[in-house]
Order: sequence, then C-alpha cells, then structure tokens
Amino acid sequence: MYSKNFQRIPILLSDAPLLALLIPNRVCAGFPSPAEDLGAQRIDLTQMLIVHAQATYFLRASGQSMIEAGIFDNDILVVDRAIKPRHNHIVVAVVDGDFTVKRLYQRAGRIKLKAANPTYPDIVPKEGQTIEVWGVVTSSIKQFLV
Repeated sequence: MYSKNFQRIPILLSDAPLLALLIPNRVCAGFPSPAEDLGAQRIDLTQMLIVHAQATYFLRASGQSMIEAGIFDNDILVVDRAIKPRHNHIVVAVVDGDFTVKRLYQRAGRIKLKAANPTYPDIVPKEGQTIEVWGVVTSSIKQFLV
C-alpha cells in the first residue's frame, strides 16, 4: 500500500551554487534534427530546483505507487516543507508514523492520498488515523547510471 522505506538524504546547501553547463538547444527525443551552433551558459541547479532552502529536503522514493506521475523506485524527490499543500499536489505524508508519497485529494471537506498507479489503493483516513502532510514534492531527480 505505501512504503516507509524512504532514505533521508541530508541536503547540504552552502553559499556556493551547484553549477552545470546548459546548452540552449533542445535534444530531440524522436527523429534527429539538424545540429545548430552550440552555445552554452552556466545554470545554478540549486536555484532551479530549490525555492526555500531552509525547508527543502531530499528523500529517495521506494516502490511503484507513483509511476504514472513520473516517480519511480530510487528517484530522489525534492520536498519543500514551506509550500502549503493544495489539492492535486504530490506530497510526502506521514500515515500512522510511516512515510508515503501520493497525490493529495482535498474536495468537499474530504481528504485522501491517491496513488498514481491503479494497482495501489488510495489512502482514505479512518476514524482516529493520523495523516500529516510533511511536504510538497517539487521535483524528481532520476539517475540512469550509478
């Protein structure tokens, strides 16, 4: 149903930005296009991925319940605790002491956590059950080579 197997990865933010080279051309994921002159600029990945540095954490996803939202096993989630969770946000929640990542459903006074995989059930709070939204997922980072 949901996994408590999140691995906490401490975020180390310093005054030095994490810079990478951005080539302004888009890369074709279908048919190749003629190459253009390549120009490049430096981008700050910290600035692109993190809005509230003091309230942002990285967590590693575990399981398959969010694959239709593009979150796969072992992805690193960027979670911002300063963003107020709203309907349809992907959130990290604590359900009876266990972490889970799901889409937040809030309508007509009802709350539930919806999986993005039809083989997983939604989490609907039962009488006396504790659900705490811990933060909003703002990005998912994938690694293809380890």
